[in-house]
Amino acid sequence: MNQVKNIGWRVTFAGLGINLALGILYTWSIFKESIKESIVAGDGRFDWSLAALNDPYAVCCLVFAFAMILAGRVQDKTGPKMTAIIGGVLTGAGLILIAFSTSWIIWILGFGVLMGAGLGFGYASATPPAIKWFPPAKTGMIAGIVVAGFGLASVYIAPLGTWLINRFGLSQSMLIFGVAFLVIVCILAQFLINPPNGYVHPDARATATKPAVPAGIDFSPGEMVKTGTFLKLWLMFCVGSGAGLMIIGSVAGMAKSGMGDLAWIVVALMAVGNASGRVVAGILSDRIGRANTLFIMLCFQALVIFSLLFIGPGQILLLVLAATFIGFNYGTNLSLFPSVTKDFFGLKNFGVNYGLVFSAWGIGGFIFPRVSQMIVAYTDSPSMAYVLAAALLLLGAVLALVTKAPETRTDSPLMGIPVPVPEKN
Repeated sequence: MNQVKNIGWRVTFAGLGINLALGILYTWSIFKESIKESIVAGDGRFDWSLAALNDPYAVCCLVFAFAMILAGRVQDKTGPKMTAIIGGVLTGAGLILIAFSTSWIIWILGFGVLMGAGLGFGYASATPPAIKWFPPAKTGMIAGIVVAGFGLASVYIAPLGTWLINRFGLSQSMLIFGVAFLVIVCILAQFLINPPNGYVHPDARATATKPAVPAGIDFSPGEMVKTGTFLKLWLMFCVGSGAGLMIIGSVAGMAKSGMGDLAWIVVALMAVGNASGRVVAGILSDRIGRANTLFIMLCFQALVIFSLLFIGPGQILLLVLAATFIGFNYGTNLSLFPSVTKDFFGLKNFGVNYGLVFSAWGIGGFIFPRVSQMIVAYTDSPSMAYVLAAALLLLGAVLALVTKAPETRTDSPLMGIPVPVPEKN
């Protein structure tokens, strides 16, 4: 096995490229503003309720997360290449569908269901093959680099989307994105290759971040969900992702009054923060531990979101700074949770296990943006949403302090009492 050529970096950058395409999700606020302008103008194109503006985005987050469970199983069984191709086809099909309709239900189906499923399959295909080519000491760093693409995508999609919408309209823009991403993801999928069974990186060595489970021990999905560790991770991920997605989905609107058509700059800077947070947190957690890094980032996110209460629409510099920090802290979740899932529960069933953990991202992404949009619609202010999000983030930080690797496979989720597992015949 030592003679196997290591193509880890090739696989890593292919995964990065796939996520650069799939990160169109984080540009929703640009598309939402175009839809909102149509509703307010009453031009008849988008006959939606203002309270329903975030619905396609919220449904996309929910479907994305639960598709990750199925996609993880497909990835574990058939490999990353086919999983990525399915993701590219579904994502492209969803965007192409909404290019031909302004109906709310069609956008729910196209952007929400089809694209959400496509993102789940594409995202699930990218990280597992990459981290398998590297030693445990680099798990956080590699996971951070791969998922950074998803966060960084808005840097080019936000200005490109704004330019396309101004030139061709929203529908034609969706068609262009759909065709382009279908082709790009399917091409990059050809470079996603798992190492041979039993492959060990030449530099593999014991480090401070060696797997928390003994070598050779892997939790099945059923065993993992019975542990208290899984429950704590799920709750932290739900709050950390939901609070970030709440702001990401609305940041263009927050900046619109002060920056006009240049609001995409805030979206792009948030994306830079999002991507850098994934890499920085991955590297930092390799050194000080996943739980410690989570505690720091959740506290920081609570502080930044709370600060939005004191930033007016005309304070552009402060808004840009806050948006960048919110993107940074949100991005840390996307490298910390796959890393901790691999550390605590093993690599054999990583695809489906992380899919189950990632369902928290979807629930958070569905609830937080939807609730915040309702609060804004009925109170004409997001203040209550900011206070609620900050309080829940602090509770998540407390959970991070008491989260440890499961001592047994049968740790009870509530009381830590061992639960017997039936013997397999």
